[in-house]
Amino acid sequence: MRDTTIATQQFDWREQTEEISLLQARAKEARNLIIDMAASATGCHIGGSLSAIDLLIGAYAKYGQDPNTAIILSKGHAAAALYAALYVNGIVKQNPAESYGQAGSLFTGHPNHKLPGIPFATGSLGHGIAYAAGWALAQKLRQTNGLGIVIGGDGELQEGLCWETAQIVQAQALRNFIYIVDCNGGQNDGYVHDISPIRNLRQRFEAFGFVTTEIDGHHVEHILAAIEPDPEKPTAVLATTIKGKGVAAIEGNPEAHYVKLSEKLAYRWKVSLT
Repeated sequence: MRDTTIATQQFDWREQTEEISLLQARAKEARNLIIDMAASATGCHIGGSLSAIDLLIGAYAKYGQDPNTAIILSKGHAAAALYAALYVNGIVKQNPAESYGQAGSLFTGHPNHKLPGIPFATGSLGHGIAYAAGWALAQKLRQTNGLGIVIGGDGELQEGLCWETAQIVQAQALRNFIYIVDCNGGQNDGYVHDISPIRNLRQRFEAFGFVTTEIDGHHVEHILAAIEPDPEKPTAVLATTIKGKGVAAIEGNPEAHYVKLSEKLAYRWKVSLT
């Protein structure tokens, strides 16, 4: 079993400096696209999209070309981040910001499985976790090396289906299942800790038989290191993130869950991206 103290380790990435720099550049490009989608006629779920984008960039960069591996965004309201990640990783060829939310566009408000790189449509919270577990079980039965990778939210953990799936994952010994939790602390109606706090989260996952890692969800080095299957157990990655990451005006604010921007404000936010 691998060491699970990734957040405090020092990694030697000197031989991968160019790759890390490339992924950081992709993440910034993706944040620009998300802001553009928030300035569309419909707006978008910008807060959770900006918190999850680094996780998606890392997952698709590492596994996006593996036909036996499914990467599933269970918090489907953050579809803007998913489309941006697919675009900057070269999996989707059309710029999603050009038609996001428009009638007839494939870039719908929740993930559209008609696009490459999206195996399942998601949106009903908790369901993507089960989809990823089903995929992992299928790959296990087929004896491939494919993974079921899911990115969910910490607010989403209030759904019982998440924990029912965790039980099945443990019971079926799905060592090829990776559950990444975007722990941004916010949800539609406010802060998670004010609505239904999830205490002792690491211990909960460990009690369900997961090897559990805690990381900074905005450091690509930690993300790439964490999303590796364990040889003995399913994997949970608890990624501490910031809702609205990169836009100082909304960072950490649950009221930025969904916004519609003016073009002028979108331009100002893109110029000030960190």
